[in-house]
Amino acid sequence: MKIGYARVSDPSQNLDRQIAALRAEGCDKIFSDKATGKTVRGRPQLEKAIDALGTDFVFVVAEWDRATRSYADGITIITRIAERGALVRVLDRDYFDLTTDLGKALLGLLSAIASDERKRIVRRAKEGLVLARSKGVRPGRKPKLTEHQRNRALERLAAGDSAREIGRDFGVSHSTIVRLKG
Repeated sequence: MKIGYARVSDPSQNLDRQIAALRAEGCDKIFSDKATGKTVRGRPQLEKAIDALGTDFVFVVAEWDRATRSYADGITIITRIAERGALVRVLDRDYFDLTTDLGKALLGLLSAIASDERKRIVRRAKEGLVLARSKGVRPGRKPKLTEHQRNRALERLAAGDSAREIGRDFGVSHSTIVRLKG
């Protein structure tokens, strides 16, 4: 039996291409996630796909980086699949055959490359934030209160007014006012 798995990083992305490839491969069941690949917790369908594997089943992915984003994670997935007596087939890499030592080594290498790519993405994002900050751009949400409103709210808190009352007056939640103290 063949168990397929597809993943995209963002809910706005489309799984159709991967699912079409898995169907063409003859997968009996297909599991899919629309979530980041950096943590296992964010991929519940991957967990279900691995749990569905039995002896001599084949875990099929269109591209290995859809299943994993790090070397350690890739090795963990391979180990879990092997412990179930199943094999892995990666459709965009014909040379990945986990019945051979060379295939196992190559799949580990691809996982390491995926991990490196993830680190590069994170590094570029951090560099972009640093550059934006140097130009005076403040990332994140726009503050709900102006600086004058924040100062006034803090004065009122010090005078004994409740956060709920102040929040109502400024049209924000009381938790916004409470966070001003910290």
